[in-house]
Amino acid sequence: MISRRAVLGGLAGATLGGLAGGTVSWRAGATATGGPVEASWASLASHYRYPDWFRDAKFGIWAHWGPQCVPEFGDWYGRLMYIQGTPFYEHHLKHYGHPGKTGMLDIIGQWTAENWQPEYLLSLYKKAGAKYIMSMANHHDNLDTFDSSHHAWNTLNVGPRRDIVGTWEKLVRAEGLRFGVSNHSGHAWHWYQVAYGYDAEGPLAGKRYDAYTLTKADGAGTWWDGLDPQDLYTGRHMVVPDGIDSISAMNAWHDAHDGQWMEHGPDDGGKYVANWLARQKELVEKYRPDIVYMDNYSLPFGQVGLEAAAHYYNQSIGWSGDIDVVMTAKKLPPEQRAAIMDDVERGFIDHISPEPWQTCTCIGSWHYDRPLYERKGYKSAHNVVQRLMDIVSKNGNLLLSVPLRGDGTIDDEEEKILAGLADWFALNGEAVHGSRPWRTYGHGPTTVGAGMHGEGHMDAFTAEDVRYMQKDGVLYAAFMEWPTKPVVLPPLAGLHIGRVTLMDGREVPVVPGEMGLMVSLPERRGEVPVPVLKIEGQNLTI
Repeated sequence: MISRRAVLGGLAGATLGGLAGGTVSWRAGATATGGPVEASWASLASHYRYPDWFRDAKFGIWAHWGPQCVPEFGDWYGRLMYIQGTPFYEHHLKHYGHPGKTGMLDIIGQWTAENWQPEYLLSLYKKAGAKYIMSMANHHDNLDTFDSSHHAWNTLNVGPRRDIVGTWEKLVRAEGLRFGVSNHSGHAWHWYQVAYGYDAEGPLAGKRYDAYTLTKADGAGTWWDGLDPQDLYTGRHMVVPDGIDSISAMNAWHDAHDGQWMEHGPDDGGKYVANWLARQKELVEKYRPDIVYMDNYSLPFGQVGLEAAAHYYNQSIGWSGDIDVVMTAKKLPPEQRAAIMDDVERGFIDHISPEPWQTCTCIGSWHYDRPLYERKGYKSAHNVVQRLMDIVSKNGNLLLSVPLRGDGTIDDEEEKILAGLADWFALNGEAVHGSRPWRTYGHGPTTVGAGMHGEGHMDAFTAEDVRYMQKDGVLYAAFMEWPTKPVVLPPLAGLHIGRVTLMDGREVPVVPGEMGLMVSLPERRGEVPVPVLKIEGQNLTI
C-alpha cells in the first residue's frame, strides 16, 4: 500500500464547515467512532492507505437499480414526475395518472423485481472483467434496498420484499469478488420537496401532490399499512408556497430552492441527519462492504459525514486488522484525497494522479431508460474500453453502471455490451488487472473533457491515441482504434526494446528511431476493439 502522509499539510487547520460546503445541522463528537480513527480530516488521512486490491482491480460494475427503474424512463424520475412541463410529468400522467393521486410511493409498490436473477447477472459481470460489484443501497427516492432497522421504507417491507444488498453481497463474495454499496440518501430531503407541490396550470392547478396530503392513517388496509409516507418523502422542509400560476415561475422557484445540490441537512433539529448516520452505520456493520460510494460533494453533513467515514474505517480495522476499504466522494480538494477517494462522475482527468481515483459512468442513463435503448443510444463495448484505458493509464479505476429494468432483467443491447467486454478482457485483461501507470499516460491528438461530467466534451479517439500501463517488468501500449498504418511511439525512443507482440501472440514489426519506436500492427481479427501491445525489453518499467 502506498503512503498518504505527504499530503497532510493544511488538514489539521482546515475548517470543517468550509470543507463540507454547507451548514451543519447536527454535530457528533469528534472521537465517538469506536476505534483509533477519529472524526476529523487529519485523523482520517493519517490512518488511511489506499488498498492494493482496489489498485489491482481497475474495473467494477454497478447494478444501479431501484424503483425509479419501473417506469423505464431514465434518471431522477421520482423528482421530475412532480415537475409540470417535463417529459417525466407527461409520461407519468399518461401511464400512471396525476401525481396528486398516484405518486412515487405507488411506483415503489409496483416494484416487485419478479424476474431478477442475480446469479446470472453476476456471471455476466465477472466474465466482463469486473473485479468489484456495487449494489445501490438507496437513491434520492429514499427507499433502502437492505434490511434497515432505522428506516421502515425498505425492500423487506415493501416492493421486492427481499434484501437486495444482502443477496448481492453473499453472491459477490462467493465469486471471490469485492463488494460495494452506494448511498445517495443524503439528498432525499431536498430532492423530494417537489412531491409536496402542485400544478401551476391546467384543470388541477393548485391541487397538492400526494406527499402533501398522505398520512400514516391513509395506509390502513393497503400494501403500505403501518408505514408513514412522511418518512419516505422526508417531511415539509422547503415546500413551494401557494399562488404560483405559471409553469415557468414554478420551475424558477424550484431551481432557486429545492433544486440546489445541498450537502447540509434540513432544519428539523437534526432528526434527518441523525437517521441518515444510523442507516449508514448499519449498512456498514451488516454487510461489511469493501467500498462505500457517497453521492456527495465531499462528505455529507459536515462533521456527521466525518463520523460516518471514521466509523467505516474503524469497522474495517475490527474486521481485518487494517483499513482495507475505500470510501469515495466527489469534487474533493487535494487535501481531502489523503482521507477518502475522489470519484469523477462521468468524467476524466488530464494527468496521472498521484492518488488512485475512480470514474463512475453508465452505458446510458443511471436508471433504466427504454427510449434510450430503443434509439440505440448506449455506449458500445468499444467506447467503454477506450474510457477504461484512458482512466487506468492515469492511475484510476472505472465503475460502470449497467442499469436493470424494474423487473430485474437487462436488455439484449446490454447483454451485447457485456459480451463485448468479456471478449476484450479474455484477450487483454493481463494488461489491465494489477497494472500501474507508466512514466507517461500516453499521447495522441484527442482531448478529453477533464472533470466531473466531462465525458460529453470529448473528441472521438483515433488510432494515434495511445495509452500505457506497466506490470511485472512489461510495458503495455493500448491503441484506442486499430491502426491501419505504422504509428510512432515517441516515449519509446532510445529504449532497449526486445520482443513486441499483440496480446494474441502475433509478432509486431518495429523500427527504432530518434523520434520513437515505429510499430506496424497486423490486420484486425474479428470485432475485438482497442488492440494492446505487449512490449518487453530492458529497464522499460519504473
